[in-house]
Amino acid sequence: MTDPVPRIPGPERRALTIASATDVFAARGYVGASTDMIARAAGISQSYVVRMFGGKEALFVEVIRRSLDRILEAFTAALDDAPPRPLTALGAAYVSLAQKEQVHLILLQAFAASGDPAVGPAARAGFEELLHFLLHTAHLSADDAEAFLARGMLINTLMAIGLPQGATGDAADLVERVFGPAAG
Repeated sequence: MTDPVPRIPGPERRALTIASATDVFAARGYVGASTDMIARAAGISQSYVVRMFGGKEALFVEVIRRSLDRILEAFTAALDDAPPRPLTALGAAYVSLAQKEQVHLILLQAFAASGDPAVGPAARAGFEELLHFLLHTAHLSADDAEAFLARGMLINTLMAIGLPQGATGDAADLVERVFGPAAG
């Protein structure tokens, strides 16, 4: 007789489902992901995913929210650790988080799916929240916040297409300028 599979408490199952959904959305995109794929990745039934979240749209909005929360937590910690050079500290914190948790892919998917009536408001609100943080918590000037966000979009793009690995020629030069000499 095999041992029964231990029951996972609801909050832990929810967190596991959100983590699995993050991986699936990052790999497949919002449009390419399904609640069935997410359920398989989480080791639960598709109907349970729907019962917990109401559908793919609500689950993706939750994934966006979690990603934004993680970014803001990383930014807050970066400001606490290195206030004299906030742009450098914020940028390093973002790249590190993106490499570990794929938040850059979730942001790109959120922005790409912003025409969806459920996703669009969450994507716009998240962007505004990040901008507010940069202006009012990090105390960046409007020009610095704009430059930081523009560079962040470049970083998102380079990471999403995997350019830091194996870039050559002009692309290698760009990668080194953006990520530093150890990036390739």
